[in-house]
Amino acid sequence: MNLVAELMEVAAADTDVLRSLDASGDRFALARDVEFLLIAPDPEKAAIVADFINDFSYGIAVVQDNTQVLVTVHMPVEQSIVLCISGFYTALASQFGVEYDGWGCVAQAQA
Repeated sequence: MNLVAELMEVAAADTDVLRSLDASGDRFALARDVEFLLIAPDPEKAAIVADFINDFSYGIAVVQDNTQVLVTVHMPVEQSIVLCISGFYTALASQFGVEYDGWGCVAQAQA
């Protein structure tokens, strides 16, 4: 699949997550820890991706279970913001030959 098609697919999935959060009464403008998951084919690739993310301060990346890179970014989840960050991780995954598996967070209903 080409990158533009991947970005379109991810944007639709991201919008579904936002709808779910909205149904929970989320206030999108409130900052919270948002987790983005990348899955590498091997531990070496996972370490390279995590190091790249940490070296350039794109988030706080940790390798879990040898091949999963969990990236935490403290941010609001307003649609224009979260779709940009999710799109970035989609493109990054494409560049590094890993899989982007989406994002998640805890709904924030109060200030």
